[in-house]
Amino acid sequence: MEEALKQTQDQLTRIVLFGPESTGKSTLAAALADHYNTEWVPEYARDYLQKKYDDVAEICAPSDLIPIAKGQIQLENEKAFEANQYLFCDTCVLQTLTYAQVYYKDFKSEVLEHCVREHQYAHFFLTYIDTPWVPDDLRDKPNERLKMFSIFENALIQRQLPYTTLKGNLKQRLQKATSIIKTL
Repeated sequence: MEEALKQTQDQLTRIVLFGPESTGKSTLAAALADHYNTEWVPEYARDYLQKKYDDVAEICAPSDLIPIAKGQIQLENEKAFEANQYLFCDTCVLQTLTYAQVYYKDFKSEVLEHCVREHQYAHFFLTYIDTPWVPDDLRDKPNERLKMFSIFENALIQRQLPYTTLKGNLKQRLQKATSIIKTL
């Protein structure tokens, strides 16, 4: 596999915040990193798409998916060098692949599938849709939140990945997440 698509091997416990848009992933990733005095990895796709499509109506194209995956992996690998014990990832390649399969019917990518199979994460926190939907220039499915949640949950179930659904406000989510992290 191309070097840019490889996850660094280290002794960190990597945890992914996973789920549909506007469900508090970034907020929770930052809060967990603060709680454990470590690093978190922001969503690379957001910056990439806002820069690339600043004045274009199209938000994302299939040709963007591999560069987004590479950028996310590179950012994760960089943050891994700064982290201690835990690294909280506000997305992963599985998130990219899941969105691709929603937006581009019958989408297939052996490169992304390989990354999903090879990258190791100790746990996924699936964020529920009980947070207010906040519009922005990239979000576009305010009326499909439950459907999208189910799609993301099915992606974890199909791959038999360890996950916990987080519901409630930030304090409740943080409390549940830290209790799960103690068991990892």
